[in-house]
Amino acid sequence: MAEVEGVINGTYDYTQLQGDTGPLVYPAGFVYIFMGLYYVTGHGTDIRMAQHIFAVLYLATLLLVFLIYHQTCKVPPFVFFFMCCASYRVHSIFVLRLFNDPVAMALLFLSINLLLAQRWGWGCCCFSLAVSVKMNVLLFAPGLLFLLLTQFGLRGALPKLGICAVLQVLLGLPFLLENPIGYLSRSFDLGRQFLFRWTVNWRFLPETLFLHRAFHLALLATHLTLLLLFVLCRWHRTGESILSLLKDPSKRKVPPQPLTANHIVSTLFTSNFIGICFSRSLHYQFYVWYFHTLPYLLWATPARWLTHLLRLLVLGLIELSWNTYPSTSCSSAALHVCHAVILLQLWLGPQPFPKSIQHSKKAH
Repeated sequence: MAEVEGVINGTYDYTQLQGDTGPLVYPAGFVYIFMGLYYVTGHGTDIRMAQHIFAVLYLATLLLVFLIYHQTCKVPPFVFFFMCCASYRVHSIFVLRLFNDPVAMALLFLSINLLLAQRWGWGCCCFSLAVSVKMNVLLFAPGLLFLLLTQFGLRGALPKLGICAVLQVLLGLPFLLENPIGYLSRSFDLGRQFLFRWTVNWRFLPETLFLHRAFHLALLATHLTLLLLFVLCRWHRTGESILSLLKDPSKRKVPPQPLTANHIVSTLFTSNFIGICFSRSLHYQFYVWYFHTLPYLLWATPARWLTHLLRLLVLGLIELSWNTYPSTSCSSAALHVCHAVILLQLWLGPQPFPKSIQHSKKAH
């Protein structure tokens, strides 16, 4: 509220906007949404009203997630009980802490529903809106780019990418006109330093290593390498060169096939999960970045060695890790072990690609 109050008072220089928790480091969409909350909640004083709004947002998020899962038909119904009722941390993030992370994720899930409905333009628009609230949504961007190229080729994907870019410019225009460098450096600061005291995932490391630039670069290199491996070996399975994605779909050797719900969801959720696994730091509110995607990641690819009970155990250990405050070496290590199990299953399990593509491969 203190951060957006500066904008209401006429300050559009991002370097001058700050609150009790520090400088404003979120894009313009955050400012507009929380400016609305500022007025609805009596200048930020009616906390109960804000909690009611976030409770509605929580229910809307669940509805959007259920619509996605309904179209994939991969996760058994009993798992949704744990998604709705078993996470103290997620409930806290929504209706006690009132963070912007849930707002960004609600817009992201709306975007995915639009993509599943083949509304690619509107889906990209909502995706850009989600990024404008918090840039963690960019972790889904590699998957979205792959899907756009698969569906449309480079020439067809450019207008959709243009929607994302133009919307960012329009939302940030008042701040870009005042101080463009200040806005971009604050709201999209990829090199921002995180405090060791809040880390959930790297508590077992010495603080000096946690803060070291070489460690950050190593994580980034691993992140990009694993993404590339998934693109080449898991997502792109038509038998053609990866460069064929740049061609118009009608000119490819393998006839283009419509993307299935599982193809879209698996690619987006995996892209985000890889980014989370190699994040420089995860804070407690970041749990909502992937909480609602975990059941799909665990159940979408059948693996005999991973029974229902073991999958639930992984979910439980992840929840326990995020509920341990302050984090410990054991809780951080347990979180990484669970992430490794999910990554291993995603790599080894059968990819939910359309059967028509598989038939085309055999015919080719």
